[in-house]
Amino acid sequence: MSELFSAFGLDWHLLVVNCINFGLLLAALWYFLYGPLTRTLEARRQKIAQGVEDAENAAQELRDVQNARAGLLSDAGKEADKLVADARAAGSAKERELVAQGETSAANILKAAEAQASEMKARAIAESKQEVAKLIVLGMEKLAKQK
Repeated sequence: MSELFSAFGLDWHLLVVNCINFGLLLAALWYFLYGPLTRTLEARRQKIAQGVEDAENAAQELRDVQNARAGLLSDAGKEADKLVADARAAGSAKERELVAQGETSAANILKAAEAQASEMKARAIAESKQEVAKLIVLGMEKLAKQK
């Protein structure tokens, strides 16, 4: 074997030392560079995976909140429509009540005016009768004086 190494110009002592040096360098690089680099890459991969998962969860929560908001807005719209309908119904009832009160009040005022007119007419007739009676008496007195 040493003849084969010497035929190619290799020193087997040097080759063994170089193999040991390469092994030590490989072990040192593995321990100081490859190990920390793989741990760093794995930690970064986990952070990215966690970030993606968190983003998906946030997107799902956003969809849930938007759906809940849409439901609340729909319920609020229905409630507002109901309140408006109730207010319109109450307004219509109040309007009918006020119209009925106005008609009743107008009828009462009309009756009072008619009663007052009848009273004034009766008073005017009574006053007219008294005036006519006075005129007749005066006319009779004049006739009596002339004769």
